[in-house]
Amino acid sequence: MARKNRDEFASWDEAQPEPVFCPLCERVIPDEQMDAHHLVPKSKGGKQTVALHRICHDQIHSIFTDAQLAKKFSTIEAILEDAAVQKFVAWVKGKPPGFSDSAKESQQSNRGRGRKA
Repeated sequence: MARKNRDEFASWDEAQPEPVFCPLCERVIPDEQMDAHHLVPKSKGGKQTVALHRICHDQIHSIFTDAQLAKKFSTIEAILEDAAVQKFVAWVKGKPPGFSDSAKESQQSNRGRGRKA
């Protein structure tokens, strides 16, 4: 009986996809919460993306403009150096992976330009 359980576990384990971790908050990203973030915004010619939680992605765009992202915050490491991002990450790390909330209104939408990734 124990052998059967090990065999069942082995086949179950192989069938599970590898979890994707958010490079910002380091939590597992559920499929329904996964967003692609352009490290350099598309509006500034960016093509490379990273997978983030939707809430983390929204928070980045609520803190930085596209110009700031393109010029100074085009890597996860640079984004994580910002004090506002650090405060957000410290808060969101304690939330479950599927947690969602709305971010503050972005600096860009305050100027009527809307969010662009």
